[in-house]
Amino acid sequence: MQINQALHSALLVSNLEKSEQFYSNVLGLQKIDRDLKFPGIWYQIGNFQLHLILAATIIPDAIDSQKLGRNRHLAFFVANLEAAKEQLAAHECPMQMSASGRAALFTQDPDGNIIELSE
Repeated sequence: MQINQALHSALLVSNLEKSEQFYSNVLGLQKIDRDLKFPGIWYQIGNFQLHLILAATIIPDAIDSQKLGRNRHLAFFVANLEAAKEQLAAHECPMQMSASGRAALFTQDPDGNIIELSE
């Protein structure tokens, strides 16, 4: 087997409206059309897609609230980490700088899914 690239990741969310506000308006991701019979929102990020799937129950799985990077998370590259911090702060999103000292921060979506933004 030879895996050549990641195609998509799926996150479970409890409220599509709140999730769309976060992923579209706060993170600025590009929403794409989807033709499926179950509720969700798809985003295109380069050659990668993020699939948000509506679920009746969300079980938070963060085990280390002091170091968010040591939990399950998605990581995205940003061109300007300071601008990302300002955008998150303007929307009152939680933020935690990477404990490693590198140019990265962690935030959470409305359901507690952890997102890393790295410069």
